[in-house]
Amino acid sequence: MSQSRGTYDDRQPIWEKRWTERSTDAVVRIAQCNTTFTGKTTYSTGSKPRSLNAVDVNGDGKLDIIVANYGSNNVGVLLNIGNGSFAAQTTYPAGTGPAFVPAADVDGDGKPDIIVTNYGSKNIGVLLNTGNGTFAAQATYTAGSSPNDVGADDVNGDGKPDIIVANYGS
Repeated sequence: MSQSRGTYDDRQPIWEKRWTERSTDAVVRIAQCNTTFTGKTTYSTGSKPRSLNAVDVNGDGKLDIIVANYGSNNVGVLLNIGNGSFAAQTTYPAGTGPAFVPAADVDGDGKPDIIVTNYGSKNIGVLLNTGNGTFAAQATYTAGSSPNDVGADDVNGDGKPDIIVANYGS
């Protein structure tokens, strides 16, 4: 299970991802002021959701959900529509076996873009944010054997995020 935290109406939501051979959903539980949580709300995703990320992709100040749908070979985006609920996912094609989906502003336009490891395709994909929570088709970059995890940070000090990939099979 992976978790991500963020602010939603002064409460802390907990995002839960369950990955089994048959899973096709993500779960949201919202923290109350007294350290309890609301009942779970389940949202449909693609087949075998491998990881998720919570980031405001459309600039409305609310955290949205990005999901790597490993078995469906796509990335899903569920926009936060308020009151602790999310719209049905919009999917974007990825390579074979998308595993992790961090977000970073890779093109310098101030909007978070999606970076995805395509485990079976041996590459990473970058989906540029085109605004309002929509994304362009992925541009792919060769990685080592079985890219398993990815991050973005300014490694060389030029003020731009660099992409760092961990390869399971290398």
